[in-house]
Amino acid sequence: MKAVLSIAGSDSCGGAGIQADIKTMTMNGVFSMSAITALTAQNTMGVLDVSEVTPHFLREQIDAVFEDLPPGAVKVGMVSSKELIETIAERLSFFQAQNIVVDPVMVSSSGTRLLKEDALTALEEKLFSIADLLTPNLPEAEILAGLHIESAADMEWAAKKIAENFGCAVLVKGGHTVGDANDCLYFDGAVEWIPGVRIGNRDAHGTGCTLSAAIAANLAKGYPLPESVKRAKRYLSGALASGIELGKGSLLLNHLFDLKSEFAN
Repeated sequence: MKAVLSIAGSDSCGGAGIQADIKTMTMNGVFSMSAITALTAQNTMGVLDVSEVTPHFLREQIDAVFEDLPPGAVKVGMVSSKELIETIAERLSFFQAQNIVVDPVMVSSSGTRLLKEDALTALEEKLFSIADLLTPNLPEAEILAGLHIESAADMEWAAKKIAENFGCAVLVKGGHTVGDANDCLYFDGAVEWIPGVRIGNRDAHGTGCTLSAAIAANLAKGYPLPESVKRAKRYLSGALASGIELGKGSLLLNHLFDLKSEFAN
């Protein structure tokens, strides 16, 4: 079994962050490990408070994993400060980490800002430069590309610009669009659309975490990037379709799929 490291915040309600990553990676047939960047007090309706770990303690967590169980892929989620971003980038570079998937979490689904003002530059200069794949949603892609996205052509243009700026593959997620839920992948100089069917529910807490974690899991298992994205997309669609209503604010993802399914292979 391949091992994958998630570097992200902890979600006290279990639908996003480290908790979502562990569930997703397990269901996708890899051994999940974690380095926690922050504790959060949150539920399906919003983030109430955030308490960061120190850069020293984050470094110790990452070192402990790599020195004993080097991961086949790394997923990076919520990191809200410049110092923590620099710590992650330095340690992943030091250990020559493979298959780095960065979900550039800037704003929560409920609208809470999760990234400090001085952290965006560090994210772009330090972490994006070593990433293999970025997975921004539409609001995040607008920030990174510097344009308002209104069409499929805009998504393609944004994905291409972000990829060229940071030297990595980019998946612009279409979950915030009206109508379909198609994602735009820019990889090796070409655009590929990953089709998706919008599944009717009020909201889906943790979808971005789930998708990026599933992509990392499939990369660790040796699937090429486009196929890893497609498999992760199918997994996310299945999770949404089997969602169970737990909270007042959203449908929390139900990740407990049959381990004998295609996703575990």
